[in-house]
Amino acid sequence: MTDKVEPDPIDKALSRLSASLSLLETTVARRIENELSLADLEEELAVMQDDRSRLALELDAELSKANSLEKARDDVLRRLELASEGIKSVLGRAQAEE
Repeated sequence: MTDKVEPDPIDKALSRLSASLSLLETTVARRIENELSLADLEEELAVMQDDRSRLALELDAELSKANSLEKARDDVLRRLELASEGIKSVLGRAQAEE
């Protein structure tokens, strides 16, 4: 007759407790890792939003400069046309007098 030694109920309970603690540690470690990853993503998003705001301000400033330059160019072109017409008029009168 083979004597089967039944495991002690306390040993069984300790074994189950150990397995449960191991699973709990793994779950907590995963949760911490996910939260850290989420925090990193949130920080990166905040940095990107700051960059976007800064770039939008810079773009607005550059568009304003471009508009000012365009107005100045239009003014210079208008003045050149007036000067050109004046020069043509003077040359026309000079040729007529010859």
